[in-house]
Amino acid sequence: MKEFFKVEDLHVSYGAIQALKGVSLSLDEGEIVTVLGANGAGKSTLLQAIAGLVPVSRGSIFFKDELLNHIPAFRIVLKGISLSPEGRRVFSTLTAEENLNLGAYTRRKDAKEVIQAKERVFVLFPILKKRRSQLAGTLSGGEQQMLAIGRALMSSPRILLLDEPSLGLAPILVKQIFDIIREINEQGTSILLIEQNAHKALSIATRGYVLENGHISASGSASELKSDEKIREAYLGGTALKNSEV
Repeated sequence: MKEFFKVEDLHVSYGAIQALKGVSLSLDEGEIVTVLGANGAGKSTLLQAIAGLVPVSRGSIFFKDELLNHIPAFRIVLKGISLSPEGRRVFSTLTAEENLNLGAYTRRKDAKEVIQAKERVFVLFPILKKRRSQLAGTLSGGEQQMLAIGRALMSSPRILLLDEPSLGLAPILVKQIFDIIREINEQGTSILLIEQNAHKALSIATRGYVLENGHISASGSASELKSDEKIREAYLGGTALKNSEV
């Protein structure tokens, strides 16, 4: 039986600085898996390596038993893995709809598929339909985050990589974003989630990993991580996360 997605003994360096030091993790089809960690732990580097944006110095990345190392980033999108990056990184001088169209570059030969993908995004994020002709740089922070996720969804990925989707957002928008992440997952997209808001991340994740100084220091089910005293102290403010919290 083929494994859906896994990373084995991944090492990534920036010159003399070793950002990832033997990271291994897996994602099963249909799961939400979160990676927790402080700033500088290597979380964004992990997603960038999976997306083909930074070179891997050692280790392996497999998707459905196919090795992804050294495959160009655009081909990784074609294979079904898409990244919504930290900081949104929308094209500010293009409209919201033009940003979405760029996310569909892998499907540009099939106009019907592009229209269908865009309609899916507009159902998930109705405000983007209203803002479709507005320059992305003039959108609010929350709207830009929705646009970044929507752009990543335009290729209809099997795996969505989310890097800090709640960063800088007001609490009411954070709840909205996480509700939508859950809905995207329920529609069949597996999600690897990087998130500093450990409460929210563990509320929707199946499993989680803790990344510290470039290596995995803990892993387990969401409930196991919630009840781990060290993880509660470091990431959950010293209090256990109630199962009912959303």
